Amino acid sequence: MKLLSGNSNRPLAQAIAEYLDMPLTRAQVRRFADLEVFVTIDENVRGEDVFVIQSTSYPANDNLMELLICIDALKRASGKRITAVLPYFGYARQDRKTGGRTPISAKLVANLITRSGADRVLTMDLHAGQIQGFFDIPTDNLLPSRLLADDIIRNYPLGDDLMVVSPDVGGVVRARALAKRLDDADLAIVDKRRSGPGQSEVMNIIGDVAGRRCILFDDIADSAGTLCNAAHALIANGATSVSAYVTHGVLSGAAAERVANSVLTELVVTDSIEASDTTKACPKIRYVSCAPLIGEAIRRIANEESVSKLFD
Repeated sequence: MKLLSGNSNRPLAQAIAEYLDMPLTRAQVRRFADLEVFVTIDENVRGEDVFVIQSTSYPANDNLMELLICIDALKRASGKRITAVLPYFGYARQDRKTGGRTPISAKLVANLITRSGADRVLTMDLHAGQIQGFFDIPTDNLLPSRLLADDIIRNYPLGDDLMVVSPDVGGVVRARALAKRLDDADLAIVDKRRSGPGQSEVMNIIGDVAGRRCILFDDIADSAGTLCNAAHALIANGATSVSAYVTHGVLSGAAAERVANSVLTELVVTDSIEASDTTKACPKIRYVSCAPLIGEAIRRIANEESVSKLFD
């Protein structure tokens, strides 16, 4: 087995390698003067089971091209099986036509990864589970519910006043899975309306949150506007405190500043996307490593063991 890392999230790749007690494959992933991507694999990978670790986060297009070219280089070097490991799958929010003459970019990216030569895909908490069907190769979608539930249990005493909140109707299934791991905690839903990309307005709170310690749970925080607006609405409806847990901390633009100035107690995200200096400096943002979860999945795939056991 070999582990190859692109440049999108080297710290996570190194943590996964440490979990598996093996080094990262020596390779050069660099740019020409005109910023074209060039990849050289500096080790023999013929007949090897190779895992390419690369989140397609900002800059999404550059990191996507790195992934595709790494896969192509490995394929031409006679790698036996190539697994694209995407802790964060970019373009996942464009999973359907939202109007006339619009693309389904998630399907296009899935086609690109498949056509580049990947034999398998391993990712975590897809924005919509049906994106797995966009790939014509085996795809494993890891769920972070256990990882985040364990962190909640360590930092927030369980009790009847603890409530899990979905920031929108579409995230109810995800929030319910987390609530089940927290001794079947109660569930509330924020009914919101989007006025534009990255902009949302809270309409109603479905559920009684008065006197409750609320934990918002979502898959992606980009501008963090949805989370901050939802937290404000929950406090206005009587919640005693609001924290947020998010799988993928995109946190673009002024997101960190928005979180720092919000009523959120803290925002906890996994390290599926490498933290920027701005987010590292925000006292309300804390990171939980997903390296053990992804590393164990890689080990199980390499050993032909069940990955679904990780969801139990």
